[in-house]
Amino acid sequence: MDEIKRPTASLKQGTEELLNQQIAMEDKASAIYLAMASWCDVMGYKESAAYLYEQAEEERGHMLKIFHYVHDAGGRAFQPDVTDIQQNFTSLREVFELVLKQEINVSHAIHQIVKHCWDNQDVATFNFMQWFVQEQIQEETTARRILELFEVIGEAGVGLYFIDKEIGTLKGK
Repeated sequence: MDEIKRPTASLKQGTEELLNQQIAMEDKASAIYLAMASWCDVMGYKESAAYLYEQAEEERGHMLKIFHYVHDAGGRAFQPDVTDIQQNFTSLREVFELVLKQEINVSHAIHQIVKHCWDNQDVATFNFMQWFVQEQIQEETTARRILELFEVIGEAGVGLYFIDKEIGTLKGK
């Protein structure tokens, strides 16, 4: 059977490559959050685990959203290899410090795509990416709030128990 030829992509030069890089970043973020959730589950931080399982699914959803957009715009999206995922952590605080770092890295990558689209007058992709810009504002805000809990509540005594419980209230927000 002959390969079906797709019509010319409406994506501007370089946009497809950047979007595929973002697909890889979102997929890796999903894997990272899944590993964090597993660690939290084993350590007894059930609410944090539930939060991170939800985050892993959300990142996979982000990956698929971009994946479908690339195809809808006539491009080709690729399933990335995901390797080198940290599996062990020293503390619950470390987990959420890494969450914030991860979200900031994703925000920077999204901003690079938006800048590329602006510079190349790729209006359709620019508009598509605005949802991700807003999503990242919310993700960074939530990650910062979680880290504030460590300072406000403190980790001594039953502090980690209350931090874990409070993280549970942030699910689905």
